Amino acid sequence: MAQAKKALAKKSRATARATKRTRSKTYHNFIGGRWVPSQSGQWLENRNPADTRDLVGRFPLSISDDVSAAVSAAAAAFDGWRRTPAPRRAEILFRVGEILIRDKEKYTADMTREMGKVSKEAGGDVQEAIDCTYYAAGEGRRLHGFTTPAEMPNKFAMCVRQPVGVCGLITPWNFPMAIPSWKLIPALVCGNTVVIKPAEDTPLSTYNLVRACEEAGVPPGVVNLVTGYGETVGAGITSHNSLRLISFTGSTDTGRLVASACAERNAICSLEMGGKNAIIVLDDADIDNAIEGAVWGAFGTSGQRCTASSRLIVHKKVYRQFAKKLVERAKALRVGNGADRAVEVGPVINSEAVHKIMGYIDIGQHEDGATLACGGHHLTKGEYAHGYYIEPTVFTDVEPNMRIAQEEIFGPVTSVIPTNSLDEAIEIANGVRYGLSAAIYTQDVNRAFHAMNETYTGIFYVNSSTIGAEVHLPFGGTKGTGNGHREAGTQVLETFSEWKSVYVDYSGKLQRAQIDTVEL
Repeated sequence: MAQAKKALAKKSRATARATKRTRSKTYHNFIGGRWVPSQSGQWLENRNPADTRDLVGRFPLSISDDVSAAVSAAAAAFDGWRRTPAPRRAEILFRVGEILIRDKEKYTADMTREMGKVSKEAGGDVQEAIDCTYYAAGEGRRLHGFTTPAEMPNKFAMCVRQPVGVCGLITPWNFPMAIPSWKLIPALVCGNTVVIKPAEDTPLSTYNLVRACEEAGVPPGVVNLVTGYGETVGAGITSHNSLRLISFTGSTDTGRLVASACAERNAICSLEMGGKNAIIVLDDADIDNAIEGAVWGAFGTSGQRCTASSRLIVHKKVYRQFAKKLVERAKALRVGNGADRAVEVGPVINSEAVHKIMGYIDIGQHEDGATLACGGHHLTKGEYAHGYYIEPTVFTDVEPNMRIAQEEIFGPVTSVIPTNSLDEAIEIANGVRYGLSAAIYTQDVNRAFHAMNETYTGIFYVNSSTIGAEVHLPFGGTKGTGNGHREAGTQVLETFSEWKSVYVDYSGKLQRAQIDTVEL
């Protein structure tokens, strides 16, 4: 068995090395149904964060003129697409899902190579896009409005949905196909046309999603892809007067700028931003199960999730036992190139992320009372020499008001915080600027429901980690995490459609609502 595992690991490492020999490709923007270079004539390099010698591809370094061309194409296509019956739109989107299934293995490998997440997680990312596509496309035969009794006789009242218009979608690098699908597919099924800007670190996965749309038969101009930097393409999208809605996922600071730009021109703005999520572990918890949830939540995707378990609030009765086991598991995690199937934790996304995360690790080491229990190193030697690798890091004896317990680190770092009671744990969990996800481990159903009721987050788990959302439930948070909109579930339709109330008076005379009375 041991020899077989070694052979598999050796084969996986050979596969990872082979990616360095793959020839890079030049990609284009997708505007008005055509693949075109940027009007700047310049290119953006997409490099593998596991080995920066590996050039994944060259993508257009777009400018405002490219954004304007994409918006014009989307605007020209809008009437044709909104007039396409919703069930017909849905049929096309179902074909997108079938294409994603067909090419899942390729898209998974592409994602691991450009983003760094281990292959199992990359496969899950693609699967989430598949799930989202099938689920949202199913709404094409619903898109429910409702009828209601009118207050006047011989009068019919109902409401229906209508598309918002041309939408700008700005997506992050940590889920480079799943999150674009969360925005793109619901927008399309509702009858909108879109301009999408992927993160500059991970444009290939969004490119693959858009190619699937093209192959499935989405008409020209309905979906437009423009790559480039946030300060040019992102800013051009958020400020463009013809874009009725901006849907943004990213940092809270950037989200505030997006919201401000939208407010200036009265555009709809949907924001999904940061998190500082907590797992509460009570004294009656299954400790081994809680450890597995904490490791997965803290170090899955190298901690680069808005739902990452960056705070572990543990009852003092089991605190030392939990901390000891957590440190042992964290130390045992295999760090490396995500193309190697033996690897459990891949690189972080880029050098800026390394600088930020290592800065927080330094802060944690200088905060009075906190202990660096394991990790804390930027790995730079041997197989790590050409990538962005940071050890899984655990701080223990952390106080709730410390910066490492308050601010989003977005890396493989978690803080273990002791607590005396459930109510104190809930107070700690709520005591941050964010409100995305939280979890509790307990065998007591009463305590679980109490925590569920009192924890102010958009997502809550019992005896599971803070990550693992499913596409048929709404995704989003409270406080600094967002602005009240939700992605996924049927609730996402509220973002990408607007209500129209319709009254049909067949009395043959003027009836004045709220004025004329009805004889009883």
